[in-house]
Amino acid sequence: MSAERTVASSSAQSRQDTQAPPGAFVVAPREATVPRAGASTWRPALRQRSAAALLAVDCAAALACLLLLATPRQQTVLAPVLVAVVLLLNAQGRLYAHTALPETLGQVPSLAGRIALGWSVTALLASALPAAGPLSAEPPSLRTLAGAAAVQCLLSCGGRALVHGHRRAETVRRPRPVLVLGPGGAARGVAAALLRRPGCGMRPVGIVSEADQDRDAPAAAAEAVPEPGPELPVLSTTDELHRAVIQNDVRAVFVLADRGPGYSGWLPALSGLGCDLWELDPRCPEVAHAPGGPREFIAGYPCRPLQPTRPRGTSLGKRLLDVGVSGVLLLAAAPVLALCALVLRVFEGPGVIFRQERVGKDGQLFTLLKFRTHRPADPTEAATRWSVADEHRMSAFCRFLRGTSLDELPQLWNVLRGDMSLVGPRPERPFFVAQFSQTYPHYAQRHRMPTGITGLAQIHGLRGDTSIEDRCRFDNAYIDSWSFWQDLCILLRTLGCLVRRTGS
Repeated sequence: MSAERTVASSSAQSRQDTQAPPGAFVVAPREATVPRAGASTWRPALRQRSAAALLAVDCAAALACLLLLATPRQQTVLAPVLVAVVLLLNAQGRLYAHTALPETLGQVPSLAGRIALGWSVTALLASALPAAGPLSAEPPSLRTLAGAAAVQCLLSCGGRALVHGHRRAETVRRPRPVLVLGPGGAARGVAAALLRRPGCGMRPVGIVSEADQDRDAPAAAAEAVPEPGPELPVLSTTDELHRAVIQNDVRAVFVLADRGPGYSGWLPALSGLGCDLWELDPRCPEVAHAPGGPREFIAGYPCRPLQPTRPRGTSLGKRLLDVGVSGVLLLAAAPVLALCALVLRVFEGPGVIFRQERVGKDGQLFTLLKFRTHRPADPTEAATRWSVADEHRMSAFCRFLRGTSLDELPQLWNVLRGDMSLVGPRPERPFFVAQFSQTYPHYAQRHRMPTGITGLAQIHGLRGDTSIEDRCRFDNAYIDSWSFWQDLCILLRTLGCLVRRTGS
């Protein structure tokens, strides 16, 4: 084991003496989606109800305009076109996205512009239809278009105001329990501000802060809270955080923008507990309103949804590539797989396939398949020891399988099943995921995408006993810059590595 492994393990062990390991929050049990009951259904259900109400309002407004201002023949032809165009434009403008505090006036310019564009596209399509035939319809006049767009805008804004007003009233009547994460003094100041503004619908129930930093916070807290308020508990361990989230049914956490790098390790645990994360900036206005900054405000603080960066459009493209390539390779490599299995069975004995629990996307566990090239003393050693004992005593054929990466060919079945992808961060054992998640703040973010047989870190030589910090950085860089072309390039470079027998 390298010096880096020893330091990582000892550091993780020392922290385990004072707090529970976050593995329970980073690594989900088999067949589980989230660590606590209801977390998988509450947020989607709430957002779906809100989006469905807004969709119904926009559809009703569009259809009402057609009934009032169009002829029956125009209604039959234009209704589906208008509704589809307007809904698509509104969805593209994120007018159905979930917000902390919904409001209508700020959406009026975007809504009005999209309604006008929707009517223009509808009129253009109507004019393009043949003059004769069952779908023919006289294009509406310019005056009719302007009037219809204005009426629809008024109806949509009125309906949205009712939906948003009902939701705001619900949040005020039943304020949502929230946590504030950041340095003790600043976090207390934000919590006190939220308590002084009940119209926000937020009720802070605790502060998430490092224990050693919180000792120096009383003076800063006294300055930040000019009015007396309830003393909130300070949560400094993952065990305390877990209990507080469940007991108070916390669904949202405000993360201070100036929290410092030491607090990033809390975010995967909070996200894994089913909490919405909002980055709130308590700094001066010129910092808070920097270009590209947040646009929503809570108690006067600018904030924005804080979610791990997830590349858009990766699911379908990656899955099609995985299924196509893995299926072809399994068929083409079937003779090689059979030959390797036969040689291993004859010279190494039974148990040709090695199965081991690994952590995949979103912390889900799966069974990784490989050809068995070594035999650990017991399952515990295989799961918890970085370098398995007597690994150097492998036979020449097993060393050949390792050197050419042929021992990883059975993982094509994992890819075909959907356990992992062709390209992505390499999956690791749960024991080391828990340790590395404590030692390296951004390690858990590697699980935002499916793990892979090869990846950006591997083609740069980061495999085996190499720097975990470097691997983490390369893996997250791959996720943040994902593209279909990048996957193809990594696969081609992996093929070059295999030909040169430098591994993948």
